[in-house]
Amino acid sequence: MNLTHLDDNNHPKMVDVSSKNITQRLARASGMINMSQEAFESIKNNTAKKGPVLQTAIIAAIMGAKKTSELIPMCHPLMLSKIETDVIEFEKEFAFKLIVTVKCEGKTGVEMEALTAVSIGLLTIYDMVKSIDKTMKIGEIVLESKEGGKSGQFVRS
Repeated sequence: MNLTHLDDNNHPKMVDVSSKNITQRLARASGMINMSQEAFESIKNNTAKKGPVLQTAIIAAIMGAKKTSELIPMCHPLMLSKIETDVIEFEKEFAFKLIVTVKCEGKTGVEMEALTAVSIGLLTIYDMVKSIDKTMKIGEIVLESKEGGKSGQFVRS
């Protein structure tokens, strides 16, 4: 079996995508953060000591998508054309779901950018309210869908 990220000398390498076609790439990822009622209410009511939590998390998610190639060793730097976020409140569960959609025209997909954005956004929420609740749980970070490239379309069922 040939490993795509190792060369003939068994050294790590970034895959050569120069022969691939430029296509429109789109990926959507999501994740959840569950917390105490007190932490949830401080976010919802904008009373957290560190400032506006969800707005800051959205900015962090955008920054995370843009910096993915600096964080994940074999990811190619991409010229992103769109980063869109959505936050859904789950009142009964004291949770927030962060959804990030990333788009570009390129030779490689943006799944890692979407997943990184979600992870960084949720970690930012944790950081901003950890003084209230250190038991918060981040999870369910998944690729929801992707379009473009050789493998085509994927939609989580």
